[in-house]
Amino acid sequence: MSDPHDPRDARQVPPPDDDRTRGAAPAATLDARGLLCPLPVLRTRKRLQPLAPGDVLDVLTDDPAAIVDVPHFCAEQGHVLLHEAEAEGGARRWRIAKGRGRAAPR
Repeated sequence: MSDPHDPRDARQVPPPDDDRTRGAAPAATLDARGLLCPLPVLRTRKRLQPLAPGDVLDVLTDDPAAIVDVPHFCAEQGHVLLHEAEAEGGARRWRIAKGRGRAAPR
């Protein structure tokens, strides 16, 4: 039975440890290296728009502010941050599953 207070149920997005998202090939990628705040998040939002809920986007950033901005963007917009890791050249790689919309109010 679903929990109406669990934002994942409302968005019908697989949780981060779900087999459908773990190791799944991304539906799209975005190289946002060289872009500074707020551009990495704005480009991420634009790249997520045509994707279906649950589709995965891989984003590569080197803006130091992204470490705060990307998780905040995901939480506020109802997307699921599946993974974040250090990448080559001091960049960060983000794996985001598209949600159905804004997160449920807290």
